Amino acid sequence: MTRVIDLRSDTVSKPTEAMRRAIAAAEVGDDVFGDDPTVNRLEEMAAGLSGKEAALFVASGTMANLVAVMTHVRPGEEILLGDQSHIFNYEVAGAARIALAQPHALRNLPGGGLDVAEVEAAIRPPNLHTPRTTLLCVENTHNRCGGAAIPVSHMDELTALAHRNGLRVHLDGARVFNAGVALGVPVARIARDCDTVSFCFSKGLGCPVGSILCGPAGFIAEARRHRKLLGGGMRQAGFLAAAAIHALEHNIERLAGDHANARRLAEGLRALGPFAPNTPETNIVVADVLEGSLEGWLKSFREAGVLAVAFGPQRLRMVTHINITAGDVEEALRRIERVAAAIPA
Repeated sequence: MTRVIDLRSDTVSKPTEAMRRAIAAAEVGDDVFGDDPTVNRLEEMAAGLSGKEAALFVASGTMANLVAVMTHVRPGEEILLGDQSHIFNYEVAGAARIALAQPHALRNLPGGGLDVAEVEAAIRPPNLHTPRTTLLCVENTHNRCGGAAIPVSHMDELTALAHRNGLRVHLDGARVFNAGVALGVPVARIARDCDTVSFCFSKGLGCPVGSILCGPAGFIAEARRHRKLLGGGMRQAGFLAAAAIHALEHNIERLAGDHANARRLAEGLRALGPFAPNTPETNIVVADVLEGSLEGWLKSFREAGVLAVAFGPQRLRMVTHINITAGDVEEALRRIERVAAAIPA
């Protein structure tokens, strides 16, 4: 059978043998009691790398963002966020349904940021009749904006504006290490003026499970209660934390290779004609389909052993990751070229 080249997401990656050995060797305890030494070590490492006081290991990026919103915002308050953000589009309205916050979506710029003037205009002045605007959520890298790495200068503008107006800032940094590598700056610099930051281990870092929320010690203590409320207290979670520690120690610098593979993938797609891809800054290729139907192309790709996902009415997404080599990218392009040649103009 043709080997499948799975480019649907970096979440499909499998642990390396070295990571599996780290999992098997993990020293564990009961994390709900606070005595899993591997989880404790991971939380200390993550806090240090993000420049925050403390951290909380959670099951997923969606849980990390929801716990952050629940801890930042009282019921009935309003959060500002991008209309293309993950929190607004892909987290089952948890901010509204569970945190009881009112989301106010603003236009995302093509590069993933937000217009500073539009953010300022959306902050409500005190009024008996309106919700209090208390939180700004930003995303870096930005998934729906093609994996864009938002420059620190723009992050600084947004955080300064928010803090001047009494808002707190949460950074959904699911792929923030991709942003750090692309921008050539430490993650702690990207998140410097954000009150909290979350990031995923199960995307570009190649882990099977897990995300983390970082922030002030008092905030994280309260966030731990919210994790418990959501059923997120895990027991011998050190097996999962060991994978995350291995990733932080070994899988950050290699992200540059994923970025190079994404650029090559985009170049190859552009040369074929029916596709108009972005120029990837990180590991996400988003391509508009100019000819034929999106579902038809995805089906033909799948039959050729290349997996991608729909990302809009006539748009597809392909993501490079730890299990995709430069050779895999070239093979995927060869298969797609054969598919394109077989389809009548």
